[in-house]
Amino acid sequence: MLRIKLVKSIIGQTGQNRKIVAALGLRKMHQTVEHQDTPTIRGMVHKVKHMLVVEAVAPVAAEKPAEKPKRTKKTESAEPSEETKE
Repeated sequence: MLRIKLVKSIIGQTGQNRKIVAALGLRKMHQTVEHQDTPTIRGMVHKVKHMLVVEAVAPVAAEKPAEKPKRTKKTESAEPSEETKE
């Protein structure tokens, strides 16, 4: 897991650098995001490394969300409907 922080403004940067920063999910100065440590993310970070501070953090075990109770089908009433009555 990588913790990435934008420490330099995108003002005056090339359009490609701005798009990379946006693709990393960074919009404001000193904003921090966390991403999985993948070659794709590493490549993006490498392109704009002069604007970022990156630190490796231990992955946090994601808690499994509590399961919702399963819905049961409504049972039909014991009385026959008007259509089935003769």
